[in-house]
Amino acid sequence: MDAQVANHCSIKSAAKTSITQDAAECGIANTAKKKPRSRRGRRGKRRRGKKANEPPPFLPPEAEEGNIEYKLKLVNPTQYRFEHLATQLKWRLQEGRGEAVYQIGVEDNGLLVGLIEEDMKASLKTLRRMAEKVGADITLLREREVDCDRARRKIAEVLVRKVPDDQQFLDLRVAVLGNVDSGKSTLLGVLTQGELDNGRGRARLNLFRHLHEIQTGRTSSISFEILGFNSKGEVVNYSDSRTAEEICESSSKMITFIDLAGHYKYLKTTIFGLTSYCPDFAMLVVGANTGIAGTTREHLGLAMALKVPIFIVVSKVDLCGKSTVEKTVRQLERVLKQPGCNKVPMVVSNPDDAVTAAQQFAQSSSVTPIFTLSSVSGESLDLLKVFFNILPPLSNSKEQEELMQQLTEFQVDEIYSVPDVGTVVGGTLYSGVCREGDRLVVGPTDDGRFLRLKVCSIHRNRSGCRVLRAGQAATLALGNFDRSLLRKGMVMVSPKMNPTICWQFEAAIVLLFHAKTFRSGFQVTVHVGNVRQTATVECLLGKEELRTGERAVVCFRFLKHPEYLRVGAKLLFRVGVTKGIGHVTHLLPSTQNHMPDQNRNQNHS
Repeated sequence: MDAQVANHCSIKSAAKTSITQDAAECGIANTAKKKPRSRRGRRGKRRRGKKANEPPPFLPPEAEEGNIEYKLKLVNPTQYRFEHLATQLKWRLQEGRGEAVYQIGVEDNGLLVGLIEEDMKASLKTLRRMAEKVGADITLLREREVDCDRARRKIAEVLVRKVPDDQQFLDLRVAVLGNVDSGKSTLLGVLTQGELDNGRGRARLNLFRHLHEIQTGRTSSISFEILGFNSKGEVVNYSDSRTAEEICESSSKMITFIDLAGHYKYLKTTIFGLTSYCPDFAMLVVGANTGIAGTTREHLGLAMALKVPIFIVVSKVDLCGKSTVEKTVRQLERVLKQPGCNKVPMVVSNPDDAVTAAQQFAQSSSVTPIFTLSSVSGESLDLLKVFFNILPPLSNSKEQEELMQQLTEFQVDEIYSVPDVGTVVGGTLYSGVCREGDRLVVGPTDDGRFLRLKVCSIHRNRSGCRVLRAGQAATLALGNFDRSLLRKGMVMVSPKMNPTICWQFEAAIVLLFHAKTFRSGFQVTVHVGNVRQTATVECLLGKEELRTGERAVVCFRFLKHPEYLRVGAKLLFRVGVTKGIGHVTHLLPSTQNHMPDQNRNQNHS
């Protein structure tokens, strides 16, 4: 542990030293300290006017934390200086969980100075050497000109990404939402298979899990598809890889799509996918020919209620004229700007917009990129791929390390029986680290117990994996463990955690919609993470009833069996048209839980 801390401090110290040396070595004076130009010069610049694609004169000042680094110039560094730069790059990659963005031609305070072409080529060559030293590749995202008096100077934005090593690729989960027949599954089929659709839904056939889905063309269950990007930013999918294992081996970054149902009668399945699988982002697909219809508003509201960052894809632009597409986009912009949303729509029309959208989307929850594309003609499909390639993770390395240091907690979302393997569970590791051979406890059962088991093997994205880290989704083989003892909503935790069960809990809620008044005695379906169960409203603390838009602390009691909950977990409840959101504030101890008599004595078995 001490060695890790020392290494961490040395890397950070080298990064600080490199930052201070960079400005001194480059030889270009800080233009912020120059004397003001003559009035005539200023007038001349005003006459010329700004170009539409000209970058702003400043970027935000460089942050010491994070994966974004500003460099003014990297020309012919000494060996000592080069070692410092490589160490600094290693620090930035560690902060970005394998990805870093370098802005070349930018001072530490964010001033866009730019470099002449010769210096830019030399700087990129040095950066490539640095990347090779730490086992990474670089991709030039874009070059932009800075308008100076004497000569044209450029700034370059470069993505540095680690070469894949032992399946430790960056994995982002994207939930796919949208109304039925909006083209969600077809779009995923085109992205992951690498072949355009024929206009009759051929691309989506590989995604369906049930016969009735193939017959109707409508998704009714949750399915997962993967899209990879290698260290050079190139797409890796089934067009050049036979198996998911080959995609994982070739990819430095993986996008896992969670394809959710669009029909209203499968809404509970869609909510389960949003709450249980912990998506990093949500992609709302809207048909250009139908606009905002069916469950589109419902899905948008769900993502916002659960605070999942959302971006929008307008599909099927090949079926309608330009005016119809523009009408759908304007309709979306009006909805996003409404007081309930308060979003800033950003229409992506070129690769430069896609790069900007990916960066601003991760930095600000209010920015909502909008793509217009076709799965048949392939129009603007590359812009979406650029967006996915650059999209950074929401959590940094520090938050990831803190989660990994906690005790193991795995949420059980799916249960299978596999021939010659035995019982297999699928889900997400919320905290800690899980390895092959680990002994955990799973529960709670209907009578409130936790049962011992052993993890025999681990698979991520359909390929073998020895170690599972916090935030990653996987399937765990449990050998001959009795499947009938398992159910969705259980957790597998370390025995050291000494897990407790919960029959009754309090939550601070907001009633989003209810036709009349909401009061004690109501029965609602509660969603908390991977938990989905009917609960009774025992009482409203300090109030007798609630109306739409009002807040309160409510006491819920589960009807069927106890659950494992965490204080602070997001909560969503529904029944008919009634909907509400909130978070768990207090778990009532077993002595206060109104449990059935047969369970009362087995609470801590």
